[in-house]
Amino acid sequence: MSATPHTNPIPNILTGVRLAAGVVMFLILAGVTGTPILSNYLSPDDQFALYRVAFIIFIVAASTDWVDGFLARRWNATTRWGAILDPIADKVLVTGAILGLLTSGSVTFIAIPCGLILFREFAVSALRETSSGKVHLPVTLLAKWKTTLQMIALGALQLILLWDGFGLPLEWQPDFQVFAYILIWVAAIVTLWTGWQYFSKAREQMAAKA
Repeated sequence: MSATPHTNPIPNILTGVRLAAGVVMFLILAGVTGTPILSNYLSPDDQFALYRVAFIIFIVAASTDWVDGFLARRWNATTRWGAILDPIADKVLVTGAILGLLTSGSVTFIAIPCGLILFREFAVSALRETSSGKVHLPVTLLAKWKTTLQMIALGALQLILLWDGFGLPLEWQPDFQVFAYILIWVAAIVTLWTGWQYFSKAREQMAAKA
């Protein structure tokens, strides 16, 4: 899976953009209300404008998660570097959205599911690092879908912050909030389940080699 001299660099560029976007989005979300020096000088309109920018960055970056993989397969441009960078970019984008939302303090009741998602991601990353070369843990289809589910849930939670500014019907907001909260809990449960699958598979392989 090493790169050839003529490998198209666009898929890896998109992955790199997603990685950078996760950091920028977090800085915007956290900076609006988490930095008093900045937030004290921002009007409600300024805050909405920044939240809107963060939301657009997140949506565009999340869409590249499918696009870069599709292009890499279509153009036969799969590289070892891309395989390493892709899950890192996903985790940075998801982590940045979670920390940014928690720092904003505007979306309540998400600390527990978001914390569970972060714990799982860090635990599986540590598992892969410590067991590298000892066990084989390929990415499962459900694990790929859980990333998509996480991004949809986090996008919905960001939309709650922008509800009034977008002029969406206020009578729909309570139902949409419930939907977003249910979605982030479902994402957390699926995330934990895939984490358990990885640890179970690692234990089986290590027991077989013992």
